Amino acid sequence: MSKGVAITGMGVISAIGNNALENYESLISGKAGISKITHIDTIHADAIMVGEIKTTNTTFEQQLNLTENSYSRSPILGIIAAKEALAQAGITDINNYKTGLISSTTVGGMDKSEQYFYEYFESDAHWQHINGLHAGDSTKKIADAIGLKESFVTTISTACSSAANAIMLGARMIKSGRLDRVVVGGTDALSKFTINGFKTLMILSDTYNTPFDENRKGLNLGEAAAFLVLESDEIVARENRKVLAYVKGYGNANDAFHQTASSENGDGAVLAMEKALKVAGLQPEDIDYVNAHGTATPNNDLSEGRAMLRIFGEGKVPEFSSTKAYTGHTLAVAGGVEAVYSILAIQNNRIYPNLNFKTPMKEFDLRPQTQVKEKEIKNVLSNSFGFGGNCSTLIISQEA
Repeated sequence: MSKGVAITGMGVISAIGNNALENYESLISGKAGISKITHIDTIHADAIMVGEIKTTNTTFEQQLNLTENSYSRSPILGIIAAKEALAQAGITDINNYKTGLISSTTVGGMDKSEQYFYEYFESDAHWQHINGLHAGDSTKKIADAIGLKESFVTTISTACSSAANAIMLGARMIKSGRLDRVVVGGTDALSKFTINGFKTLMILSDTYNTPFDENRKGLNLGEAAAFLVLESDEIVARENRKVLAYVKGYGNANDAFHQTASSENGDGAVLAMEKALKVAGLQPEDIDYVNAHGTATPNNDLSEGRAMLRIFGEGKVPEFSSTKAYTGHTLAVAGGVEAVYSILAIQNNRIYPNLNFKTPMKEFDLRPQTQVKEKEIKNVLSNSFGFGGNCSTLIISQEA
């Protein structure tokens, strides 16, 4: 049985809260963060709904003592979540151990680069936002903000499984002894480019998303940032750290089926869940709750539902729900946000409701949890599936 990697801090900001506590309170009270777009000037403003963080960049810049209009929104959100995670872990000197930062994003600095794109050939007044387009820029800014020096800093961008893969890589680096501590997670802000891209795919909903419902119409995009602090057993013992939970299992696979669609039978998802269970040394019956990827698109929910049936068996699927009806689909960050939610589920022995569910899908008899449920939770399985068939599964556990 593989030993888990300790989680000693967590931070999250999303459409349902500016920190972990606010997010948890929204989850158990059924308070969704889905609304019409207010911050982005887009022709689709009245056509779709999103999981938008209402606080403006200007307000965040003032809170973080940043120069006005110096950062795009993704690193701003990432700094907030990373600092919360480090504060909870009680880390005052981030460089006193071999420490890494593995961040993830799909949007990068797109929200600002698209704003100043047409000035590109005429003026260099906002060059930092053109140059800040790439995914690694937000990671560097987060590393600078938390004071990380001369260590391992990298970025993962595997679409919607990115943060899950960041967590997996961080756990593996601690197990291998490459690092003693890793800050892992990701950040993605809403942008016109992202909205237009998903609109072209015709998978955006004009109303509240309804995961695993027969009449689901598509997803709501969301923005968020979430980070965990992972630490070795040696640090935990030496610093007398309080452990929130453990990254006990993880798996990544690719079903090589389609550029944007998952296999109809959930082949990649099955492989990822099987690998995660094997790494964790657990059996399917050991899983107490599944935080499903559950995007509310016709393809994902069918594929994931069939995959869960293949893993757990007919009539044996544990309580499951998608929390994307609260936050929207936060793209690269989804696995990080939902890892935080998995930790909170273990700490509070609560299963969150799958909002907006009414009608079971005709392909199988699977019904997500629709009310808050109290239950002893030791192991949570969390799925994150990305474009290109990149499927990842994490198992967050109470004990190593």
